[in-house]
Amino acid sequence: MGNAVHTFGTTFTWNSQTIAELSVINGIELTASTVDVTTHQSSDTYTEFLTGLLTAGDVSLEGNFDYTDTTGQQAMITDFNSRTSRTAVITFPASTGTTWTFTGNITAIKIGDAPVDGAIPFTATVKPTGKPVFAVATSDGLTTPFFAISESAVIAPDPANDTYTYVATVLTAITSVTVTPTATAGTITVNGNTVATGEASSAITLGAAGSVTEITIIVTETNKAPVTYTIYLTRAAS
Repeated sequence: MGNAVHTFGTTFTWNSQTIAELSVINGIELTASTVDVTTHQSSDTYTEFLTGLLTAGDVSLEGNFDYTDTTGQQAMITDFNSRTSRTAVITFPASTGTTWTFTGNITAIKIGDAPVDGAIPFTATVKPTGKPVFAVATSDGLTTPFFAISESAVIAPDPANDTYTYVATVLTAITSVTVTPTATAGTITVNGNTVATGEASSAITLGAAGSVTEITIIVTETNKAPVTYTIYLTRAAS
């Protein structure tokens, strides 16, 4: 499944107010226009073009009408009538630390449709103006001395905060190692097991002589994307 994250929990705020009862929040599609610069001297009879202006596509919202949402749904109607631009933010589930922030104008809004058996719907369309900002808040990761491996393992390159892949070697006689990670913030896991900062992990069993064992250190802070460090540890051949 990789790093896929469920969309449940995504929110949309308008003028710093979370819009209630939304079930669909369509993200921003970035597109570019093209400028045809083909001439009689163009090569291979193919059209030539330049990238033109960039556009952030509409954001559409769907959900249930909430008559108590005076600062959200009802405020959007007020802003529509006054043609007021506002700052909007799409915030994806907290574990990703990911947001879209943009200035937008409401181009469509609807409260209505009342079937005999059903919820009153709320829909709106917001058109971004200018450049939207995509951001991912990332955990700080490991801090000095970053990590150590027992049994006099040789590590390359030297452990660092912003180096995420390592190779390490131990002697043939070594059948297991421990890893001691350091981080001033967040939860640390080593191969999926939680480890306190500055403390050794449980023993990690190595494969046969000549084999490579993968060790993963992950640092995760609340509402931030995790940082992953991968160590490929070789047990020397006999």
